Amino acid sequence: MYDEGMPTLQVRDVPLHIYDELVRQAERERRSLAQQTVAVLAKGIGVPVDVKAQRRELLAEIKQTMHGRGRTLSDPVKLIREDRNR
Repeated sequence: MYDEGMPTLQVRDVPLHIYDELVRQAERERRSLAQQTVAVLAKGIGVPVDVKAQRRELLAEIKQTMHGRGRTLSDPVKLIREDRNR
């Protein structure tokens, strides 16, 4: 597994009909071309794409970074409530 974020993959010489179909699918699914490509690749190799798990991992990484700097993250629910009470 990679410790420094997510790796980048560059694919060259994609046939135009495949590219066009990815673009159409991305628009239909309201995803970026990169997001749709990952979804198609994951489905093709039988690996689930768990977006919620990715978010949890990212939040854990952010919290760890903030903690290492002696800071904490504010509770978003508390911030929203404070804002609504203004």
